[in-house]
Amino acid sequence: MHRSAHADTFTRENLPPAELQPPFLFPLPELDYPERLNCAVEFIDRHVEAGHGNAPCLLSPTQSWTYGELQERVNRIANVLVRDLGLVPGNRVLLRAPNTPMLVAAVFAVIKAGGVVVCTMPMLRAKELAYPIAKARISLALCDGSLRDELEKAQAAAPAPLAITCWGEGGALESLMAQPGYEHFVAVDTAQDDVCLIGFTSGTTGEPKGTMHFHRDMLAICDAYARHVLKPVPSDRFIGSPPLAFTFGLGGLVLFPLRVGASAVLLEAAPPDRLLPTIAQFGATICFTAPTAYRAMLPKLGEHDIGSLRKCVSAGEALPVSTFEAWKAATGLPLMDGIGATEMLHIFIGSPEEEIRPGATGRPVPGYEAAVLDEAGQPVADGIVGRLAVRGPTGCRYLADERQRKYVAHGWNITGDSYRRDADGYFWYQARSDDMIVSSGYNIAGPEVESCLLTHPAVAECGVVGQPDAERGMIVKAYIVLKPGQEGTPAFTKALQDFVKAEIAPYKYPRAIAYVAALPRTNTGKLQRFELRRMASEESAAQRIAS
Repeated sequence: MHRSAHADTFTRENLPPAELQPPFLFPLPELDYPERLNCAVEFIDRHVEAGHGNAPCLLSPTQSWTYGELQERVNRIANVLVRDLGLVPGNRVLLRAPNTPMLVAAVFAVIKAGGVVVCTMPMLRAKELAYPIAKARISLALCDGSLRDELEKAQAAAPAPLAITCWGEGGALESLMAQPGYEHFVAVDTAQDDVCLIGFTSGTTGEPKGTMHFHRDMLAICDAYARHVLKPVPSDRFIGSPPLAFTFGLGGLVLFPLRVGASAVLLEAAPPDRLLPTIAQFGATICFTAPTAYRAMLPKLGEHDIGSLRKCVSAGEALPVSTFEAWKAATGLPLMDGIGATEMLHIFIGSPEEEIRPGATGRPVPGYEAAVLDEAGQPVADGIVGRLAVRGPTGCRYLADERQRKYVAHGWNITGDSYRRDADGYFWYQARSDDMIVSSGYNIAGPEVESCLLTHPAVAECGVVGQPDAERGMIVKAYIVLKPGQEGTPAFTKALQDFVKAEIAPYKYPRAIAYVAALPRTNTGKLQRFELRRMASEESAAQRIAS
C-alpha cells in the first residue's frame, strides 16, 4: 500500500488482512493510476482546468449547476469541514439527503478534504442510521434539513458524539460556506489506495456490511464499465431512479457522467410516473433504473416524448426477457442488462448494445474476469450451473467483518449468485444462491419462474420462492400482483399453472399461488425474497397446525 494521507487511520486499521482480500487486476492501461490521487480532482477540477467550467453538470427541477459552480460549492463545503467542523483526513462523514446537486457537492467535498463518505438512504430511520454511525465510528454528519429528525434521534443513541450540520431548512451550512476565502481549496494529497467511500449493503441477508472503496476504485468503474460498455460522450444527459447512497446510483448518476464531462438530472424521488415526464422535460439520453421500473413505464410511454433516450441500463435485479422484449418493441432500445454489487462498487458483467444476447446478463466487463465455480472452488463446464465468481480492479473489502471470509474465496469474489456460462462466454443468471428451490430433487430457479409468469397478460408483478413441504422438501410458491380487472379465482390459478407448464419444464410450475396487493421491496426497489420466504414458511407452518 502507498503512503496514506489519513491522520485518522481507522479505515486502514479495519481493512481485511491482505490474505483475505481478493487479488486486484489492472489489465488495461487506463487503469494504471498514479500513486498520489484524489478522485475529486479527476471528476471536477480537471474539467474546469481544461476550460469547461461553464459546461452543464448537475440539473434538477429547481437548479442548474455548471462544472465551475459545482467546484466552488465543493471547495466551500470542504473549507467548512476542515476550518469549522475540524475534519482531519480519514474522518468518516455521514451524508443524509435525497438525490440533489447539494448532496453531490457534499460527497466530493468530503473526498477532496481527505475524508471518507458514508452516504445513507433518505428513507432510513433512527435505528437503521445508528448502525453505520457506530460501525464506522462517525463523528460528523452533513444533512438536508428536511431529513434531520431521524438523524437527531440516531444521534442520541450514538456511542460517541455526532456533530450534525444541515443545509436548507433551518440549516447553518450555507452561511458557513459564504465566508470569505472559502471559494478555494487545495485537494488533500491522498494515495490512490486511501479509502474515500464506505458503502453499506442493504442488509437483505442480515446485518448491513460496510464495503470500503479507494480513490482509484471510483475511477476504475468509469474506465472499465462506462468507457468500454456504456460509452457515454460529453453531450449525454444522465437520469435515473436509484439513490446516490446505492452505488448503482452513485456510479450511474454521478461518477459516469462527470468522468467524461457530461451532465446529470437529479430527482429527489423518481418513481416511474415521475421519471417519464422528466426524461422528456430535460431531454435525457441515458437512463439508469431497475427492471420493475421499465416494466411500469411501458403502459405510459405514449403519453411522453422520450425520443431523446439513446441508452437504457437495467440492474439491481434480474431482467426478465419479457421486459427486455416489450421495452425494445415499444422504444427500439435494447435494455443494457448488468450485474454489479456494492462490494464491487458497480457493474462487472454487461455487454454493449451491439453484443447483447436477450436473456443473458452479458460478458465480463473489460478489466474483469468471471467464472462459474462449484462448491470446491473449481470451474464447472459451460452450461452447468454454479456459483458466480469475479475479480478485477475493484473487489470486496468489508469493514472489520468476518463475512469477508465467505465473500472472498479461492482468489475470487463470490457474489452469492447462481449462473451458467455458455460456449460464447455469456453469463446467464439463474438465481441468488439462496433463491434456488430444491423440490423433489429438482433445482428450480425462482427468477426463471417469475420471468415466465410475467409474460402472462394478467400478471403485473410476481415473486417466486420455495415453501417448505413435507412431501417434496420444497414446493414452488408464487406471490402475484394482478393487473386491474383481474381476479385470482381457483379457475384462474389453474389456468396460470397450466400456462407455466406449457412455457417451461412442467416440474417448475408454482404448486401454490397467493395473490397480493403489493410485493415487499427495499428502498432501492429490489424484491425482498427473504420476506417472501418468511411468509411462505409461516404459511406452511400454519397449514401443518391446521391439519
